[in-house]
Amino acid sequence: MSTLPHTNGAHPGRLYGWVLPLRPLQPVNPALLRHAQDRARYAQNRVADRITTFAGSMAFVYLHILWFGCWIGFGAESYPYGLLTMIVSLEAIFLSTFVMISQNRAEAKRQVLADQQWKSVHKAERQDEEMLKLSREEEHQNRELLDQSKQILNLTKEVRVLAGKAEEDNLQNKELLDLSKRNLALTEELHRSAR
Repeated sequence: MSTLPHTNGAHPGRLYGWVLPLRPLQPVNPALLRHAQDRARYAQNRVADRITTFAGSMAFVYLHILWFGCWIGFGAESYPYGLLTMIVSLEAIFLSTFVMISQNRAEAKRQVLADQQWKSVHKAERQDEEMLKLSREEEHQNRELLDQSKQILNLTKEVRVLAGKAEEDNLQNKELLDLSKRNLALTEELHRSAR
């Protein structure tokens, strides 16, 4: 036998599936849960909720079938059943009031959900704006890094050119040094041969 979803996993028994009303599900949404807890603080709300739960169940229908059947079957009054009609009319007035209460409760839940959804959308919009701002800042930083990388590349090229020139100058200096040494050696030789 499977459990019914309205019972939060526990099996309610045979009477609950056919006769007695099932307990309504506890809301999962935190906003609705707070709303239900706020409503439950007042006894009149708890009574109205229980009455509307019962009046919207098959137990209510079965009770009325039994009641009308007994009223008519046992002859509590004769046709046209004036007292029964008056009782049923009064009951209809109260039930219509409870229907309105139930609609107001449903509207309040819808409003709570709409408010929460608005807050969520508003929060998401703010987060999107912050992400866009961060993205723009990151894009600006990336551009700066790219500019700096280009500057470093240009400087590196200039250093290589200068290093190449320095190497050429170094070779020229070595050649000059060698020439100077030869010149000195020749001069010394000339001085020796002149003596």
